[in-house]
Amino acid sequence: MERIGKRIKQLRETYRLSQAELAKLCGSNQATIAKTETGKTAPSVKLLLWLADYFDISMDYLCCRTNQPQGKPYECKPDLPPSSEDMRQFIEMCFDPGSPFNSKLKETLFQMMEEARK
Repeated sequence: MERIGKRIKQLRETYRLSQAELAKLCGSNQATIAKTETGKTAPSVKLLLWLADYFDISMDYLCCRTNQPQGKPYECKPDLPPSSEDMRQFIEMCFDPGSPFNSKLKETLFQMMEEARK
């Protein structure tokens, strides 16, 4: 919690806010902000969300999971192997059979699955 407190203090000071000013803005009190900044108290989820919105930063940055204020990108990799029959069935279900682009889009996805398998 100490690292998160230091991050909160850094943000507050960057915006030239006192602990009392930040507390008033977020509906808290100065003592809570002070305890949070020193790591004596864990910040509430409500406070973390408010800070992320107010400073326009990601929760990952606020919680010290990254040093990039916009957050870190995640890659979604499904558990299904790219060439599995389940994935093929899923793709089949996703497209409207009446669409003129249906077969082309499906074929492109199937090709991508095959390339990913290589």
